[in-house]
Amino acid sequence: MIREDLRNIAIIAHVDHGKTTLVDEMLKQGGVFRENQAVAERVMDSNDLERERGITILAKNTSVMYNGTKINIIDTPGHADFGGEVERVLEMVDGVLLLVDAAEGPMPQTRFVLSKALEMGHKIIIVVNKIDRPDARLDEIGDEVLELLLDLDASEEQLESPLLFCSGRSGTASLSQYEAGTDLKPLFDTIINYIEAPKGEETEPLQMLISSIDYNEYVGRIGIGRIVRGDIKVNQQVTVCDYTGSKKNYNAKIVSLLQIQGLNRVPVQEAKVGDIVWISGIENITIGDTICATEAPEALPFVKISEPTVEMTFSVNDSPFAGKEGKFVTSRQLRERLFRELLKDVSLRVEETDSTDSFRVAGRGEMHLSILIENMRREGYELSVSTPRVLYKTGEDGRKLEPIERLVIDVPEDCVGSVMEKMGSRKGELVAMHPQGSRMRIEFKVPSRGLFGYKSEFLTDTRGEGIMSHVFDGYEPYKGDIDRRNTGSLVSFETGEAVTYGLYNAQERGQLFIPAGTPVYEGMVVGASPKTDDLVVNVCKRKHLTNTRASGSDDALRLVPHRILSLEDCLEFLADDELLEVTPESLRIRKRELSNTQRAKNRAKA
Repeated sequence: MIREDLRNIAIIAHVDHGKTTLVDEMLKQGGVFRENQAVAERVMDSNDLERERGITILAKNTSVMYNGTKINIIDTPGHADFGGEVERVLEMVDGVLLLVDAAEGPMPQTRFVLSKALEMGHKIIIVVNKIDRPDARLDEIGDEVLELLLDLDASEEQLESPLLFCSGRSGTASLSQYEAGTDLKPLFDTIINYIEAPKGEETEPLQMLISSIDYNEYVGRIGIGRIVRGDIKVNQQVTVCDYTGSKKNYNAKIVSLLQIQGLNRVPVQEAKVGDIVWISGIENITIGDTICATEAPEALPFVKISEPTVEMTFSVNDSPFAGKEGKFVTSRQLRERLFRELLKDVSLRVEETDSTDSFRVAGRGEMHLSILIENMRREGYELSVSTPRVLYKTGEDGRKLEPIERLVIDVPEDCVGSVMEKMGSRKGELVAMHPQGSRMRIEFKVPSRGLFGYKSEFLTDTRGEGIMSHVFDGYEPYKGDIDRRNTGSLVSFETGEAVTYGLYNAQERGQLFIPAGTPVYEGMVVGASPKTDDLVVNVCKRKHLTNTRASGSDDALRLVPHRILSLEDCLEFLADDELLEVTPESLRIRKRELSNTQRAKNRAKA
């Protein structure tokens, strides 16, 4: 059976190339909204964190109707750390729209997601987006995408992929770079004509692969997937099969069945081959499970998700201020929350350690783990986290291997020298350089650990004008030692409240992270020292008052504005002997050993 009334597509691209904005316009022109309806910008980014950061974190489904054909659209994340989301949703579609920025061209994440789509044999429509940018390079972009396709061993059919020129913001598309489009009709027509309609045996027993999991307090876990064979009905008895064979098959009943229409999930009584549906009623359903007819329990293969490359230790907060700001503070609550995250994030790994209070959490990168920490923090959890560490492997010849990132840096020409110097000290290997007007695009292969803490340095070196992005490239032999940090910490001498007089004297030693009135404890990091050694400072020290006055001695003390650290900044700053205390209200960097005296003794012994 061929479903000519249906198309399933995913939109893939590098971060910030305009996927979600283009989906906005497709929904508007597909008649999802009323004429006078007020619609939020980037309507698919429904998560608070996504709206704040301007990035897509979770893959989301929507659909539009065009000339009697339903087009299911999956908006995917563009950041490399959320590549696991992209890898598994590609199982649900028959083709992809590859978005490429008209000025930046193909970037590291473009290469990564395109290689996954090519491996699965999907048809590709190349969309050059943001053609209204003043620095657009329309003549060169097509050649760059073709080079990328050749580099990734695309088939002849994939090399002949249609090329469109779009402006997601103004909602126009055209087949020629020399003609300005008026609407997205050429894009919709290309999707209908080029992407294959879903195929499958409608009369055969049911098979449906679960590619995503959602959760609802009322109905529990919701499985999202595509029907590969047969049809599914409400109240139908089914068998759940595991593709790994590690779990026993078990029977369950479909309690509810939903399909997406526009932005809404609509209850339906039955669905057929090719449909993407939401099912509830199966308590232990997980990503990769196959929903089968009870008379033919056959598991479908599931895509192998790339392994994590970075790990951190999450542990119970044991600082002097523990339990004052959070709602969930015990190891049992922390454990439940981390293992609950595993149910919907296939790229994450959580392992128990020798200590009952701490857990090793591995992910695809610093951003991947920092989003998890931020979500937990907003939910009311208190915890402490260690410095990020890369995961090493041992090669067949017994050599130590480490993860390598492909890094693309776009900087003004006068900043190239400082970038080269920093990359040299971080064991970066130059791959290519391409001048682009007054700017230079430089490509490196650099160890993952060499990028820890580099972003803030990079923005300083390039005066905020540089753009950097990276994606995991593979494992290579260990490159040698890299200095993680060339600054020390200013450490609080005692527990109390930071006062202006103490901070005034401490700011001469380095850059402060806290304002006056901040509660501090012994061993808490209150600033950065320009020297490599840590300095103990007394920010709680008050001025002793006497009954004598001298001219000028009571002038107002002026403090240099302190540096406000975000969660990512804190993770970048952390040294190996430090922890980050995360609560719903505060982020505090602290020493593992809080006692200043004990730390001094430990240094003397070492």
